[in-house]
Amino acid sequence: MLSLAQARGYDVTAASAPPSLTATVPREYVHRASVAEVLLTGWSGAADGGRDRFVVRAQWPRRHALFSPVGGVHDPMLLAESVRQAGLLLSHAEYGVPFGHQFLMWDLSFAATPAALTAGPAPTDVELHTVCHDIVRRGGSIASMRYEVTVLRAGRPVATGGARFSCTSGAVHRRMRAGRPRTTGRPLPPAGDPALVGRAAPHDVLLAARPTGTAGTAEPTGTARGRWELRVDTEHPIFFDHPVDHVPGMLLLEAARQAARVVTGRPGALLPAAETAFLRYAELDAPCWLEAEAEPGTGRVRVSAVQHGEQVFRADLLLGHQHD
Repeated sequence: MLSLAQARGYDVTAASAPPSLTATVPREYVHRASVAEVLLTGWSGAADGGRDRFVVRAQWPRRHALFSPVGGVHDPMLLAESVRQAGLLLSHAEYGVPFGHQFLMWDLSFAATPAALTAGPAPTDVELHTVCHDIVRRGGSIASMRYEVTVLRAGRPVATGGARFSCTSGAVHRRMRAGRPRTTGRPLPPAGDPALVGRAAPHDVLLAARPTGTAGTAEPTGTARGRWELRVDTEHPIFFDHPVDHVPGMLLLEAARQAARVVTGRPGALLPAAETAFLRYAELDAPCWLEAEAEPGTGRVRVSAVQHGEQVFRADLLLGHQHD
């Protein structure tokens, strides 16, 4: 992932374009069913005309059903989601990936300065200056790609990000995933205390209160580690905006943040930086266990998700200052 110092050396001159009305991009470009969940408002080639370089525009709302500002600070999950959506948009709009292809995210990262996350009296407009590379082409489309993002706000670099994904046709995906369920098929475990993870309502808590088959609970234990069963509610309107046959990556990232908040005892902590890896599908029809360990005095927390005894996800998180 680009550092902010590296980002400042990147040519971020905005592409010249006539004034236009602002609207979100078609929801199909970013794989969302709800228009309200689309953060991107447009895109163009980079001003320098370089191949595989683009400017993607996004707007972060003043209120969101799950990731609203708190204490005048945007939720960094909007940054993560913007990075995710940018790759999908460019894949379809610039690289010819047909609708109906299935995407598999392998990693996603971001790092933000305080200037990136300050919420004002109006929605926040940002530009994601995106460089695509390591492109593997198949026919008239692409099979995989990595991209790096420099986020500009009011013309200044304030954040970086990046991701890597692969994609397959719908037919290939159906053969690979034949018969995989789109529900868990079992009762949802009770939620932990929302106050411990910085949430207002139990339905947004992703850590079970009383893990089955393990010692401990979702309550702080005085140690800098914890283990919980992941709560996967396929009826959740944000994480399951549309039916899928696996646990979504954004759900795993939010669960990791919640686990980090519990083990550090900081329920209002921001998450200004994260590096994640998605190692295999986290299936819906089997328990998935989240394990977190904090590095004392640093704000750094390592989180893993384990299913059937194998690691399916890992994240290195850096917690920042408190919302409050």
